[in-house]
Amino acid sequence: MAVTDTSRSSGVDPAHRRVIFASSLGTVFEWYDFYLYGALSAIISRQFFSGVNETTGFIFALLAFAAGFFVRPFGALVFGRLGDLVGRKHTFLVTIVLMGVATAGVGLLPSYEAIGVTAPILLIILRLLQGLALGGEYGGAATYVAEHAPEGRRGLYTSWIQTTATLGLFLSLLVILGCRLAFGPQFEEWGWRVPFLLSIVLLGISVYIRLQLEESPAFVQIRAEGKLAKQPLKEAFGNRANLRLVVLALLGATAGQAVVWYGGQFYALFFLEKTLQVDSAAANLIIAAALLIGTPFFIVFGAWSDRIGRKPLVLGGCVLAALTYFPTFKAITHFANPALERAVAEAPVRVLADPADCSLQFDPVGKSAFRTSCDIAKTALARAGVPYSNEAAPAGRVAQVLIGSGNEAKTVASFAGSALAEAEFKSSAGEFNAALRSALDTAGYPARADMSQVNYPMVVLLCGWLVLLVTMVYGPIAAWLVELFPTRIRYTSMSLPYHLGNGWFGGFLPVTSFAIVAATGDIYAGLWYPIVVALATALIGTLFLRETHRSPLPD
Repeated sequence: MAVTDTSRSSGVDPAHRRVIFASSLGTVFEWYDFYLYGALSAIISRQFFSGVNETTGFIFALLAFAAGFFVRPFGALVFGRLGDLVGRKHTFLVTIVLMGVATAGVGLLPSYEAIGVTAPILLIILRLLQGLALGGEYGGAATYVAEHAPEGRRGLYTSWIQTTATLGLFLSLLVILGCRLAFGPQFEEWGWRVPFLLSIVLLGISVYIRLQLEESPAFVQIRAEGKLAKQPLKEAFGNRANLRLVVLALLGATAGQAVVWYGGQFYALFFLEKTLQVDSAAANLIIAAALLIGTPFFIVFGAWSDRIGRKPLVLGGCVLAALTYFPTFKAITHFANPALERAVAEAPVRVLADPADCSLQFDPVGKSAFRTSCDIAKTALARAGVPYSNEAAPAGRVAQVLIGSGNEAKTVASFAGSALAEAEFKSSAGEFNAALRSALDTAGYPARADMSQVNYPMVVLLCGWLVLLVTMVYGPIAAWLVELFPTRIRYTSMSLPYHLGNGWFGGFLPVTSFAIVAATGDIYAGLWYPIVVALATALIGTLFLRETHRSPLPD
């Protein structure tokens, strides 16, 4: 069920360029809207969660950000059903309008100081609407483009859609940077609203372009033949064979693709900035440079998948990621913060504590106050970006931080803060942190990465490798998902595994991996999450998913 191939020359048929451009441009704008919130979370927490302390407010803001990922699969169900009932074009017109209105609404929303608790409630509602809209957008754009593509070109055509998330991230960062420079100190007060309000302009452009498009030929044909699905959700998930395929597409394709995608971009940035203590602006520029280098390979791997298949690239990328993540991230440490690497080798840090005294150090912003002696010690080390190992101490013993080995080890005693008044706790914490920082300095642990010692070319090269893996798994995935499912329920069937994989497996990777790191003290332990998921996907996909690149689109 595809457009007849009228030319075997390489590249994109000029007649289809407008289809690809319009679909991709709209999806870029949707990703721009979605990423704005994450990039401005710190400001949003002050504007809408000021009724609580700063740390709690920031965590609430991050949870609201995560809510957008959580509802994406539900958006896939709602709009996937609509897309299979009334058409691809009309559905992704609805999703882009919903996204644009919700994003502009954030820019217009009064702050907590103006309307109280209503402000964060409305903010979360708008964030949920953004997630729902994004859940419906991707499946529509990928399906629409694939159903226009000639046989043997679907990987190339849909790979342009795969670039849009990266380009949307670029656009959001560029607009925010421009607004910061233009408004200066006023950006923190009101200038932050401008990037959100610009969505109205982007929405107008996107809607105008998409209104010029025709419905996809595959959908027009099945509608003319009276083959439209009457109950897409029931046909997609009530049919045992198709439901099995949906589950296999999730576990054998998109779950691994998602963790490699988020690992190579967002977790790499988090690792540079939070773990290695690299300057925030420099870390963002490093990742931006890696993305700039890697982005063309979305198209390269998409086109290549038309020749050698989708499975070898997507699953091969998962395996390569699993095999190379540990050496790559360790090499990033070597070239981005060599002083930290030396200190870890020469003066390892241990936390000697009663296990019952230790909580899970889940602290995504590095600001939470933990009151037991073990928690106090681990929180201080986490804030300093210092890896540590754990050793059990007798019950009831106050935790100690041991820096170094053997008789040369320096011991810094923590303190039990649970029963202390706030003023006394702050005083004791200040003394402990000063003593710990002095001992770490003596052992060679840097408070921040020495930016003069950062080997920028090598760090960019290593991050570029991570992005290359992203393009390898992500470039062909849209074509593979489209080709797995029949036209009558394609929008519904492909959207759910994509957004479950990317919204849940991938979207929660940074916080999940950080929880693992904080619990173990090993700065590389968080990599086990994407590695295990990627390997499981490679195994399941190899055994149970078929290759599709030489097959016509199923009816």
